[in-house]
Amino acid sequence: QLQLVESGGGLVQPGGSLRLSCAAPGFTLDYYDIGWFRQAPGKEREGVSCISSTGIATNYADSVKGRFTISRDNVKNTVYLQLNSLKPEDTAVYYCAADWRPYRDSCALTIGTYNGWGQGTQVTVVS
Repeated sequence: QLQLVESGGGLVQPGGSLRLSCAAPGFTLDYYDIGWFRQAPGKEREGVSCISSTGIATNYADSVKGRFTISRDNVKNTVYLQLNSLKPEDTAVYYCAADWRPYRDSCALTIGTYNGWGQGTQVTVVS
């Protein structure tokens, strides 16, 4: 059963950077769209970014456009989320998940279509 593993979270000051990683031990991610989502205390889980299975298309929530960058390395079977210019409101548990969509050139941040949710990695932005 597909289960993704997130890593790379931590405690940073505003303006700082982190790189999150999403891996899938025992599975190849080549045919999956991968999405990053986050959930802050007391709030619903929200979509942050996704990348299509081909790697051609990406999508970002308006709140992170220009600051976060998603990428994938199919050789390493890993998807990354680079977080730059972090703000206190970015504080949340970040999750990755997968949507089986081979050879697609688009992706969507529709939570219900994603599977294989990991345990998440905590990102805390505080002065």
